[in-house]
Amino acid sequence: MSDTNSPQDWNALAERVARHVENYLGGLEAVSRGEAGPHTVPMLLLEVSQVILAGAQLGASQDVILPDNWEPEVGEDPDLDAVRQGLAERLLAIDEYVEVFDPYKDTEPTSYRLSDDLVDVASDLVHGLRHYQQDRPLEALWWWQYSYFNHWGNHAGAALRALHAVVANARLNVAEEVPAVR
Repeated sequence: MSDTNSPQDWNALAERVARHVENYLGGLEAVSRGEAGPHTVPMLLLEVSQVILAGAQLGASQDVILPDNWEPEVGEDPDLDAVRQGLAERLLAIDEYVEVFDPYKDTEPTSYRLSDDLVDVASDLVHGLRHYQQDRPLEALWWWQYSYFNHWGNHAGAALRALHAVVANARLNVAEEVPAVR
């Protein structure tokens, strides 16, 4: 992004981020219903990776400042407990993991749950999406950027590392090949 963002630049960024958010939310809901079957973890890895791309775009942009320095009310956010429960059921064996929240400040690992992290990210994203859907792209960008730095970016990054570890371990821990008898 340039140092001076025009309304058109903000609108284009908001549209790109909104597409990532909609894809993430739809993918997360599908996985929580069991639609990914044996591909649950790789699909979640893909969904989280793509939404982190949106976060990186927000992080690389200048700060979004609302003209009146306040966020208009969007009403109650949807209840995502069914998604959280569905994910917890599908991730039962790997739901709990440990993470160092801030590698520059924390020295002790903290326990996390993938299902909680994935839904915490969704909750922050859906709030911004509601602004976007009410034709307030600047408010959506402000919320997505603020919550990326303050909350969902950390949870998405931690979930990405956990999901990556599961996929990498599954792929790298293959049985040793037995030489063919001739």
